[in-house]
Amino acid sequence: MAKQLRIEKLQELIKQEMSKMLLKELKDPRIGFVTVTDVEMTGDLREAKIYVSVMGGEEQVKSSLEGLNSALGFIRREIGQRVRLRFTPEISFALDTSLDYGDHIQKLLLQVEGENKNVDNAQGGGGENQSRE
Repeated sequence: MAKQLRIEKLQELIKQEMSKMLLKELKDPRIGFVTVTDVEMTGDLREAKIYVSVMGGEEQVKSSLEGLNSALGFIRREIGQRVRLRFTPEISFALDTSLDYGDHIQKLLLQVEGENKNVDNAQGGGGENQSRE
């Protein structure tokens, strides 16, 4: 239990430090609007997978991931200096598509809501809704 708590704290610390680096220190023009959404570490703290979300099209996503992967050595060194661990974890990046999926679901819900309003209006103006107002 205590080990899991330590892993969670380290994951959050790496997430914060990585976000700071993206904001202020990484100057690669390929890296667009990138947000760190999550960090997963193995139990032995030797590997860290950093999930990032990228705003933009398919080409922007590809170039941002290439820019992050080319800066991997710098990122690993900075994480090692900022987070005091015996071993600096091997870092890999993964694209987090959960925000895109959530946006897709939101659009579907709005579309269904609009269709329901159209059906109610076609059936006589939605008499039940008028009595509530």
